[in-house]
Amino acid sequence: MSAPPVVDLPIADERLAQDVANGLAAVEKLLRTSVESEDAFVTEASKHLIQAGGKRFRTLMVLLAAQFGDPSAPGVVPGAVVIELTHLGSLYHDDVMDEAPVRRGSPSANARWDNTVAILTGDYLFAQASDLLADLGPELIRIQAQTFSRLVQGQIRETVGPRADEDPVVHYISVLEDKTGSLIAASGRFGALLSGAPAEIEERLSRACEAIGVAWQLGDDLLDVASTSTESGKTPGTDLREGVKTLPVLYALADDPSSRLSELLSGPVPEADIEEALTLLRAHPAMARAQADLDDWVNRARDDISNLPDIPARGAFLSLCDYVVERSG
Repeated sequence: MSAPPVVDLPIADERLAQDVANGLAAVEKLLRTSVESEDAFVTEASKHLIQAGGKRFRTLMVLLAAQFGDPSAPGVVPGAVVIELTHLGSLYHDDVMDEAPVRRGSPSANARWDNTVAILTGDYLFAQASDLLADLGPELIRIQAQTFSRLVQGQIRETVGPRADEDPVVHYISVLEDKTGSLIAASGRFGALLSGAPAEIEERLSRACEAIGVAWQLGDDLLDVASTSTESGKTPGTDLREGVKTLPVLYALADDPSSRLSELLSGPVPEADIEEALTLLRAHPAMARAQADLDDWVNRARDDISNLPDIPARGAFLSLCDYVVERSG
C-alpha cells in the first residue's frame, strides 16, 4: 500500500512511501500532544494552526534525510516536531507583523483573538520546541539556536530593507536564505544527525535542503504573478497589492526605473491597476531572469543530492527538485 502524496509529491518507492506516511502520522500525534497545557485556552490557541493543516514540508525533509541513516532512530520524530513547532511559532509572529487576517484558510490567531495572544502563543510553541530539544543533546540545541538566530536576522533585514549601498537583489536573496532556507536546511541536518548518517551526508543534505527552500520561495514569487487563482488557490498579485518587492519586481524596477511598469511597482499597487501591472510584468524579461535564478538554486540542490548514496530517498529528493521547477512554470 503506497502512501498519499506529500506536498503534492508522489513517492514512487512503495516502502519509502509507507515509511514516510508512518513518520508523518507519528509526528502529527506528537505535535498535538506537545502543545497541550493544563490551561484549556493555551491548548486551544496553540492547536489553532496545527489543526488548520499545512504541507508539513519541513517534516518531509527530516523524514527523507533520516533515510540515509536509521529512520527508526528514537530522536527522528521528536526532531521533526521541534522543526515544525519552530516553523509554526514563526507563523504566529509573522501574522502579527503582516496584520494577516487569514492563515491556511482559517482566521489567523491575531484575527481570532488579538496580537498579544498570537505573540505569546508563538512564544509558547518555541518553548515547547526547546523542551523537546533538551532531550536530543547539545549538538542539536546548538544547531537550533544558530538556525533561530538566522531566521530572526532574516526577518529583521526584511523589515528594515536594503542599505543605501546594497544591491536590492542580493539583499532579497540573503533574506530568503536566512528567513526561509535556514529552517529547511536544519530539517535536513536534523534528519541526518538523529538517524546517525555520516557527517558528509549531513552536510550535503543541509546544503541541498537550504537551496530547495530558497527555490521554493522564488517559485512562490513567480506564481504570485504568473498563476491564476484556480491554478494556485491564491489570488494573483497579492504581493503587488501589499507592495512586497519580490525578485521579478526587483529585476523589473532595475531594468527601466522610468517605465510605466516601474511606476506601478514603486509601492502597493491599487486594485484598479492590478491587472495592468500583472499583464506588463508577465510579459517582462524579469520573469525569465527570476526563473533562471530559481533553476540555479535547484541545480545547486541537485548537485549535492546526486552525490548521495543511491537509495530511494535520493530519488525522492531529486523528484522534489523537479517538482519545485514544474510548479513555478
